[in-house]
Amino acid sequence: MERDLVDYVARSLVDEPDGVEVNMIEGEKSTIIELKVADGDIGKVIGKHGRIAKAIRTILSAASTKTGKRVVLEILD
Repeated sequence: MERDLVDYVARSLVDEPDGVEVNMIEGEKSTIIELKVADGDIGKVIGKHGRIAKAIRTILSAASTKTGKRVVLEILD
């Protein structure tokens, strides 16, 4: 569910939706979601002073409370 959420939000923000890649690494107590976008779109996903990235992380945190696992979003460049 979290993977689909990040994919949807990232594709909505960027100019090149086909360049969005989301990889999910499951751990015992936490999940790492890696987000990779096209070079020109990285600023759109991070936002000014990291505001958009922080908002995506907040949404992920709220969505993951049901599972009880900690979710970490890593934006790869």
